[in-house]
Amino acid sequence: MLLKFAPFLFVFLWSTGFIGAKYGLPHADALSFLLVRYLLVIGLMGALALATRAPWPGDARRWFHIGASGVLVHAFYLGGVFVAIQHGLPAGITALVVGMQPLLTAFGAGMFLGEKVTPRQWGGLALGLVGVFLVLSGRIAADAPLGAMLVPALVALLAITAGTLYQKKFCPSFDLRTGSVIQFLPTAALTALAIALFGEFRIEWTPPFVFALGWLVLVLSLGAISLLNLLIRSGSAVNVASLFYLTPPTTAVIAWALFGETLSGVALAGMALAVAGVWLARKA
Repeated sequence: MLLKFAPFLFVFLWSTGFIGAKYGLPHADALSFLLVRYLLVIGLMGALALATRAPWPGDARRWFHIGASGVLVHAFYLGGVFVAIQHGLPAGITALVVGMQPLLTAFGAGMFLGEKVTPRQWGGLALGLVGVFLVLSGRIAADAPLGAMLVPALVALLAITAGTLYQKKFCPSFDLRTGSVIQFLPTAALTALAIALFGEFRIEWTPPFVFALGWLVLVLSLGAISLLNLLIRSGSAVNVASLFYLTPPTTAVIAWALFGETLSGVALAGMALAVAGVWLARKA
């Protein structure tokens, strides 16, 4: 039952990440925000792992692979997304850039994992990309030249693609409690190093920031990431990656519900195409 509904729950929870960033980033530096988030996750999941006597990996190689996948999926992906938004890249453009991940994953799955990508899956992935573009086309047309702001978003795109493929190949199955601690430890260390070398630690502990931090820790880092690990364990890389096409449309719906942002007819048509594309890619 959990596996049946996990994809839908994952898409909804993952889509709220941009909403949390919108609430919190005005009150904190992006990397500082993420560092506190990582440390809280380590503390919560570490306590849960100890309390429940969760199993830890038995060899150093497995620790390395789990930690490396965490650095890609968390440090570089989340870091790239948050830095891009903080430096002025609109969330819609960021979502569109990262929304290309299923296509890159499909290429990589054939090359590195030996997964066969069927013509139907390619069609679904292409249809999903068109749908995502239509959802965000109005925002793209209205935005100023993007320039170097795209670089962190492109880093995030490559990182989430590489992280999905890496985890599927080297560590597809691990305990979600201890695995989360192992993933976030090197992620926090790398983020702290980046702050020390390139920035400064800055957080304003305002009510909006505390709410955003709590949401991203409990709902995203504990809930959505656990679901993502579960999906990677049980499905193909292409099937998992195709779900990311649903993130921008779902985020648009949440923004409409919370902030009154309107959706054009073109955007609604794009959502329908994205949903149809995911259905084709996952049905094959």
